[in-house]
Order: sequence, then structure tokens, then C-alpha cells
Amino acid sequence: MWECWRLPNRLLDQFPHALLHSLAVKLRRREFIVTLVLGLLVSRRRASAQASAKTPRVGYLGSQNTRTMKAFLEGLQELGYVPGQNFLLEFRAPERPDKYEQFPGLAAQLVAAGVDVILAATPSAIEATTRATRTIPIVGVDLESDPVAKGWAATLAHPGGNFTGFVLDIPEMSGKQLQFLKEVKPDLNRVAVLGDPRVNELQSRATEAAARGAGLTIQALSVRDVGEVPRAIAEAARQHAGALAVLTSPLVFNNLGRITEAALKHRLPAICPFAPAFADAGGLLAYGPDLPDLYRRAADYVGRILKGAKPGDLPVQRLEKFQLVVNLKTARALQLTLPQSLVLRADRVIE
Repeated sequence: MWECWRLPNRLLDQFPHALLHSLAVKLRRREFIVTLVLGLLVSRRRASAQASAKTPRVGYLGSQNTRTMKAFLEGLQELGYVPGQNFLLEFRAPERPDKYEQFPGLAAQLVAAGVDVILAATPSAIEATTRATRTIPIVGVDLESDPVAKGWAATLAHPGGNFTGFVLDIPEMSGKQLQFLKEVKPDLNRVAVLGDPRVNELQSRATEAAARGAGLTIQALSVRDVGEVPRAIAEAARQHAGALAVLTSPLVFNNLGRITEAALKHRLPAICPFAPAFADAGGLLAYGPDLPDLYRRAADYVGRILKGAKPGDLPVQRLEKFQLVVNLKTARALQLTLPQSLVLRADRVIE
């Protein structure tokens, strides 16, 4: 009914076929358990026996994000690709989201498994897979990097190699984050920016540039471990930061509750591009790409490649669909009255 493997040596490498209803992942100290709850359950052994030698294999390298994985599989199923029936899924993820050093080894495992295409779901996954293979097609999802500057693509319109995917327009996003904070606090002059220096260099530079244009002072909060977050936010409050901007990273995504709890404790209105997850976790504002939609689009690219398209001919696309989520419950806790114009522009309001 469900199977589990210990990482990094024993990994989930195939999903049984059937419509995926829910996927729950629990991370433990040295292992994670992937539980698949399906409408129709078939054993891994039976699916393997039924798969022909020509059954395509799709690699997935990223983090244990159940929401995006579910969207990706649903996107493939809409195209007629059912895991275990007409394709096999090879899934790899590090033991913890901050274990970046494990990505090269996991990428090598996917290459050795003979996958036909790889969905690389984080910047570290893209970095590892583009180094591991120059021939296997790679579809990347990246909210933190410039693929041309990184050398993954010749241009966005014509990538030219074995990489394509979906990326965020970071300068525009950074400016929007600060704009929303200024609307919340018109007298704002100092903003703390929380990020992981291992992946957030580009976002940090873009935010600093946007802050200069808006007349704001930035206080950088660099964290490499979630245990550093409460102290960093407390220090920002001590130095009279008026708001908190949270950059995207696997570390942040997997610890949204702890970040929003610390921000609320120190009375800092906070915003993050992980929408709606950040606001759902208690953050004041979330503004960013629709992640499930993004992974469905990535599934479309994977499907096109399985049908013969070359990744170098598929343009790297900038994200276009964004959502603004406002948490009025948090606003009341912070004793803030949000502008009605901001609330009316929200795609969703949490009461």
C-alpha cells in the first residue's frame, strides 16, 4: 500500500499508477517517509512487471514538497501520463532541505538510472543536474537564479542546450514586495531582509537596488539554519526595522511557521513570495507565483519532451501568474489597519 526508503541510499524511485489524492511527507532526523494515498492501489512490483523496456522514466530532483509534487503529477496525468502505467518516476530529495551538498550525488543517481528527462525543482537541483549530464533533457523550476548568467541557457528565448524551464523575474518581484510593505506602513524607512546566502545572492542584490530606489534602508539577515531565524529577527527588531521581507529558499519554505511566529512576536509586518503558503502560516502578506500552476506548466514541458521536443528549442519562460494574499487576522494582531485599496486588490483575504 505504501513504501518507504531511507535516504540517501534507499530512495523512492517509482509511484504506483492511479489518480493521486494526497501525498504526505514527514522529514525525520535521518530518513523521510513518503506515503502515497491513492484511489486505486497497486504494488510497486506489479507496476514494474507490467512496464515494458521502452517505458519512459522521468526523474524528479527537489525537496519533499507534497503540494508541488501533486501538481506536477496531476499535470502529467492531464496529458495522459500515469505513473506506473505508461511512465516510471524516479524521485530523489536530500534528507533535509538545507542539505545542498547531497544534490550532486542524487543527480548522479538519476543519470545512472537512465531517466529520459529530469524535473529539477530547486536551484541546487538544476546546478547539480546540469553538471551531471549534457544530454538528458532538464526542465528547471527556479525562483532564485538567472539561468543565462548561470550558464544553463544561452538565452531565454533559445536555451540551446539540454536545459529549459521556468524562472522568476527577480528585480520586478523585489520591487513589488517593498511596494506592498510601504503601502502597509507609509512611514517605513528600514526593512530587514531574511535570506539564505547560499541561494539568495541575486534576490538580495535586486532587493537592495529596489530599496535604494524607494528610499529604504536594508538590514540583511543571513541564515543558513532555521535555528538562526529567531535570533536574526529579534536583532532586526532591536535595530528598529519596521518590516520584514523574506526571500525564497528551500530553508524558508520548509520553516514558514517558525518565521511568521518570530515576525509576529517582534511585531514585524512580513511579506514573502511563497503565496499563499506564507500568509496561511501567519505572515501578513504573500505575493508571488502560483506554484501549483507553475508545476503543471513544467509537467507540460516534460510531456512535450517525452513526445520528442528538444529542450533547447523550448524557451525559458518567466512566470506570469501571481497572487496576492492578505492575512487580516495577522494585521489585527499587529494592530495595523491595512489600506482598503490593498485589501481589495488581494486575490484572497484571510479573515
